[in-house]
Amino acid sequence: MTSKATNFLAGALAAGLIFQPVHAQYTPQKTWQGKIGKTIPETRTFYAEHRITAPQNAPNIIYILIDDIGYGSASAFGGLIPTPNIDSLANNGLRYTNFHTTGVCSPTRTALLTGRNHHSAHVGSNAGAGTPGYDRVIPFEKGFVSEILREQGYNTFAVGKWHLTPKRDQTQAGPFNRWPVGRGFEKYYGFLGGATDQYRPILWEGTEKVEKGYDDKRLLSELITDRAISYIANQKSAAPDKPFFLYYGPAATHSPHQVDKSWSDKFKGKFDKGWDWYREQVLARQKKLGVVPSYVTLAPGNELVKKWDELIADEKRLYLRHIEVYAGYLAHLDHEIGRLVQYLKSIDQLDNTLIFLSIGDNGSARAGGPNGRSNFGTGAQSEKEDLKRDLANIDLIGTEKSNVLYPIGWAQATNTPFRYFKAEANGEGGTHNPLIVFWPKHIKEKGTVRSQYTHVIDILPTTLELAGLKTVPTVNGIKQDALEGTSFAASLNDQDAKDNHRIQYYEISGTRSVYKDGWKAGAYHKRGQSFTADTWELFKIDEDFNESNNLAAKNPAKLAELKAAFDQQATKYNVFPLRNGDSNEKDKEPDFFDGKKHIVLYNGLAHLTEAPIFNNRSFTISAELQLNDSHREGVIFAIGGQFGGLSFFVRGGKLHAAHNTDGQIESLDSGNEILPAGKSTVKLIFQADQTAKNGTASIYINDRKVGERLLSNAVFKDDWDGISVGRDDNTAVSNEYKSPYVFAGGLKSVVIDF
Repeated sequence: MTSKATNFLAGALAAGLIFQPVHAQYTPQKTWQGKIGKTIPETRTFYAEHRITAPQNAPNIIYILIDDIGYGSASAFGGLIPTPNIDSLANNGLRYTNFHTTGVCSPTRTALLTGRNHHSAHVGSNAGAGTPGYDRVIPFEKGFVSEILREQGYNTFAVGKWHLTPKRDQTQAGPFNRWPVGRGFEKYYGFLGGATDQYRPILWEGTEKVEKGYDDKRLLSELITDRAISYIANQKSAAPDKPFFLYYGPAATHSPHQVDKSWSDKFKGKFDKGWDWYREQVLARQKKLGVVPSYVTLAPGNELVKKWDELIADEKRLYLRHIEVYAGYLAHLDHEIGRLVQYLKSIDQLDNTLIFLSIGDNGSARAGGPNGRSNFGTGAQSEKEDLKRDLANIDLIGTEKSNVLYPIGWAQATNTPFRYFKAEANGEGGTHNPLIVFWPKHIKEKGTVRSQYTHVIDILPTTLELAGLKTVPTVNGIKQDALEGTSFAASLNDQDAKDNHRIQYYEISGTRSVYKDGWKAGAYHKRGQSFTADTWELFKIDEDFNESNNLAAKNPAKLAELKAAFDQQATKYNVFPLRNGDSNEKDKEPDFFDGKKHIVLYNGLAHLTEAPIFNNRSFTISAELQLNDSHREGVIFAIGGQFGGLSFFVRGGKLHAAHNTDGQIESLDSGNEILPAGKSTVKLIFQADQTAKNGTASIYINDRKVGERLLSNAVFKDDWDGISVGRDDNTAVSNEYKSPYVFAGGLKSVVIDF
């Protein structure tokens, strides 16, 4: 090599234009190169550099993934819900209008963080099953972006929703190698499941269960923003030139739709013209922004959605409160995103921060049904009775006493201009989300639109190319599989850059589709139906933005070609066998407590969020108590919380049990029997009836029955509140006490026998 070439390479390396080979964070001890003498003066000391330095001027990188939100929600893409901070990122960055997700939560997160297709990374669904595409055990060969960046000198942080750890690993026993801190994140604060309460979230810091202070009024979005800012402040104070990667995964706007009334009340009267008007207004705004083509018309309405003018006054009143709460929920999240961005600006880090903001991991959620979903009681026999019940509780919608999801009519409206919804992988309404890319120092045509076909698996390779980083051959000694996404980095400053992503499959619960070179074919699958009965549709999607012209009958040859392409992709990426969702498919993801009929849980347990299944089965809960006097009280055992669960506790000297179903309490106590001072054995026995739909609960003191009641429902666990021993953490199952209501007597353990 000539001296001129040598000098060029040295200068390029110093300038960060050419990057040295990546060295893993975990490497064997380097050879010591000093010299040992008998004394220090006779010794030549040597310090081997053990730290990895990121390339000079490497950007900070942030991934923001909003949850359960349609294309027509945020004002940044034409929605009627003002999101000024997201708008600012879009106006100073780029709007990608042809970006796609997988159609549902965990699979999209998997694809984003690994750069691989969700089935290829074993997360084909939110629910695990016993084949490679669905077991939800992400292989270590599929390295996360956090692992790749950590290996190149980045600090790595994650806050918010995770939803990627196998269920059976979500206890204090781990293993923790598939928790965030086991997949390359040095700091983590958030929740492991698919959803959580905004007022009383289930929180973990690293691998430790933490409890939000009971007088802490902050909502989850504020909590995770505070923690993200804290991580960044600490890191930049210690190492100002070291870049960080932040994965910011809010629970918003997933149900439960909860936000303080100071936010939701801002939207009173804003949507009174209804969801049909909303769709029309949004489509006009989208065309003006250029985020949908000018030829687009609204997709046909869903059969479950009535015309707004056909609704009665009570229906309109209830449905409007739902959208006001949802709008406040999104506006609050926008405020928190803005707070994070403003903090970066205040410490002079924003200009060198690359942000990818996906407005949705999927489209709007339709599960609210015609009236919206609520927790205000069970047993309604008709939509009319549901409506009456929810109207009686309308002031609770969005509060800490609610677990709600808006009606399908608002899901359709906020998904404008598309048809279909979350979890329907055949339609753009399930998989087509807005993407914003923001990088102040490097985007020249700020505020413009990009229409290249892109997919969530493309973000990781794009990140690496833009930041001048590389894939790594191994992570923790494990050889890495190739990324499956394609970079769209060229499009940042070239709106005419070619589409690199030419083929992409989609599949969720048997509903499936495939995109190839501007064409798309898809089939909706009805649960339990034979796959051969599914009807395929065909669209020239690059000329038919929201699938309004089905060409299947006119072009059967192209349809056959795309169906074959789906089969090829499905074979390559572990999509087969397709899941029908019927009762014959019993290979569900195992729980930690599967098959365990005798369980001992010790007092001091820090709120076990992965819990055994109590529902629809008989069981006994027993404990030995030590009471210095008969006035000791508190919770012995609780599962669930304010929206559903079971509590076994002492109050007023009596033994109590409370069964909560959607906030409706069935309780029993020991009547005139007072717990004696000293040692005593207490039991709660539930005997399910033959149909396992209800059963009889009995309570015992020292093997003597002291109370009995028929319970109308044999369901004892809500979606997230978990198990507590010696207290009732998070939200209280019973309205007779306030959490945590710590047991004041002696309690070693609680024994559960099924």
